[in-house]
Amino acid sequence: MVDPALVGAAQAGDALALDELLEELLPMVRRLTTTVAPSVAEDATQEALLAIFRNLRELRNPEAIVAWTRKLTIQTALRLARARRRDEPVDSAPASRIDPGEQLIELVDALQRLPAEQRTVVALRAIEGLSEQEAARALDLPVGTVKSRLNRARASLRKGWLT
Repeated sequence: MVDPALVGAAQAGDALALDELLEELLPMVRRLTTTVAPSVAEDATQEALLAIFRNLRELRNPEAIVAWTRKLTIQTALRLARARRRDEPVDSAPASRIDPGEQLIELVDALQRLPAEQRTVVALRAIEGLSEQEAARALDLPVGTVKSRLNRARASLRKGWLT
């Protein structure tokens, strides 16, 4: 939980507060960019932090900093991923499964091969622990779209990893 007073101080121009705030938000920003857009995660992290810095004064409710940061980060990561056009279809050829370590590596690889929109929904639901309604709000999408993207992602994972 980020202290709203820290957010207010950063919004008011306190450079030390801004530095502390960005440091607190960095792990969440990295986790999201790495999951949503792994091929551009480093750039997306930097771009998201810059967007937070530039737009912080527009945040009306300091208590909403986490949701606002999540939404801004996801938008940034998706924009960069689309610009670089690095999303590839899931490879349907199953690899041999030998040990749990290899299975984990294969699962991470399968997640990274999902289209960015599906990967984002999986990240919000499974990693961030958001409900379908919260994920829909974070992405500015109808709940039905979130559900369908999640179902397509699960089907792709079953087809590309579990078969």
